[in-house]
Amino acid sequence: MTPSFHSLGALQQDAASGLSYRVLQPQPERPRALVVLLHGVGGQETDLADLAAGVDPGTLVVLVRSRLQLGPGQFGWFRVAFTTEGPRIAADEAEDSRHALIRFIDHLQAAHGVEARRTVLAGFSQGGIMSASVALTAPERVAGFALLSGRILPEIEPRIAGREWLAHLRGFIGHGERDHTLPPDWAQRADRWLEDLGIPHVTRLYPVGHTLSPEMRADVLAWIGGLAGAA
Repeated sequence: MTPSFHSLGALQQDAASGLSYRVLQPQPERPRALVVLLHGVGGQETDLADLAAGVDPGTLVVLVRSRLQLGPGQFGWFRVAFTTEGPRIAADEAEDSRHALIRFIDHLQAAHGVEARRTVLAGFSQGGIMSASVALTAPERVAGFALLSGRILPEIEPRIAGREWLAHLRGFIGHGERDHTLPPDWAQRADRWLEDLGIPHVTRLYPVGHTLSPEMRADVLAWIGGLAGAA
């Protein structure tokens, strides 16, 4: 259900993590669930405003801006170079962002009284990468994660939690069949990886490029609604 009116609140900063963020308005007084949205590389938190607007109004929706500024109005969770051998990342920056997000989620859950079992992470491109990184390495913080036009970093493999800790997680993978930035092979790899880890998940491909299409948005919103509203 989409709110009849929505807007984004003023930019705030969390002292513990150093992350800036906006909250979708109107903010529920006693939220039933928490959805944290993460932008892609070169973007900012407002990029996911349309996705935020479709979340159930009883849910606290927080749009996060990364700490790494790449240019005017451009932010990223880590630097990446696209080479003929695939993406090469600044792994230390990805780790810093992962830890910052974990601290930020802890803060939000404590401040608003939302349990981990009602917390969902979702992100586009590099934001999706970070959603998967946090969920797979700190699964006690969240109920599930959505990987939209992203990938799972091979670099996090040594930090992935044990299967017994991952058993409750749920995942959503959405990817464009014509994505030339992160080809759909990455979605297929993520699908196989989650299958191997025993994590129930949905994988859907769309006839688009590297973008969050209306169909992908509708599907992930339905998935978020089912997961965040579950008992």
